[in-house]
Amino acid sequence: MSDPKAQSDVVPPGEPQEARSVDELLAEATSKLDEQRDAWLRALADAENARKRAQADIAQTRKYAAERIVEDLLPVADSLEAALGAAGAAPEALLAGVELTLKLMRNAFERAGVAEVNPAAGQRFDPHRHQAMSAVESDQEPNTVLAVMQKGYTLHDRVVRPALVTVAKAVENAPGNPICDSNLESN
Repeated sequence: MSDPKAQSDVVPPGEPQEARSVDELLAEATSKLDEQRDAWLRALADAENARKRAQADIAQTRKYAAERIVEDLLPVADSLEAALGAAGAAPEALLAGVELTLKLMRNAFERAGVAEVNPAAGQRFDPHRHQAMSAVESDQEPNTVLAVMQKGYTLHDRVVRPALVTVAKAVENAPGNPICDSNLESN
């Protein structure tokens, strides 16, 4: 406090330095400190409230995330219940009802971003979208799909379930195959 320049920074311009006592300066500094502390506590409380609101919104979103797909699948469930209720109906009518139900299901999947993974025979095996259940010797090019045992599905670009496939492998005793038994005997 002995530095006159430091005191002149605290005293407003135009007011004599002697006019304000140390007690007044201390009271003013304490008042400003209390105001800043209150503002800091309010900001802290606002941040905590925002964090809690965000957590509640996230929990609510997770809880009801499937609402749209459920709304789309309710007609499918209704159609299946109607098919079960029509046990005495003609087979043609039941078949038509099941086909309609499948169409409703595919439409619901499409709206939700679900797509089939159903590789055609001869298509190149993709380990990111297909799962080889067996490899069968075939005249087709190795690592191509021979048959689909079960379709796969993707949700947007993420594989939910890979297609289960049978894959072609090279015929081991074919001429020209480097691992052919006849090539082993010639050495």
